Amino acid sequence: MQASPRDATARPTAPAGLHQMLLDHVRGVVRRLPVEPPSFVAARLLDQVLLPRLDASQRQSLSHKVMELELLEPGIRLRLQLGDAGFTLAPREAPVLLRIRARTPALWRLLRGEEDADRLFFDRALVMEGNTEFGLMLKNTLDAIGPLLPATAFGRPL
Repeated sequence: MQASPRDATARPTAPAGLHQMLLDHVRGVVRRLPVEPPSFVAARLLDQVLLPRLDASQRQSLSHKVMELELLEPGIRLRLQLGDAGFTLAPREAPVLLRIRARTPALWRLLRGEEDADRLFFDRALVMEGNTEFGLMLKNTLDAIGPLLPATAFGRPL
């Protein structure tokens, strides 16, 4: 028996540019949203997964420096700094010392230790702008402490 053209498993195909146009529109909307809510969530996560692994000299080196991370596909921006009590939202008026733009899957692989930051940089999946010395120090710090996220959860790959 042949499947009908309106088979329940068949998916309609969108015109070639429609998908990209919708993604661009959603990304534009997300970029206009306030950075505070996702930055707050990221700060709390970094307090749990990164802060306990930083020694006193690493904390001092990262302290009170504004970093901005942009996830390219969704258009989410995070503005963070390490304060005396942990990671916090960076003040709006504070200048950004280091800006990192990354493709979301690449950043995910980096956080899980599946990909090297240098390779992502040369593949243009990760772009750093701003203070080169601070960027190198941040990269070396993250390299020294290893992956921030486990490659598996509950016995299964993430």
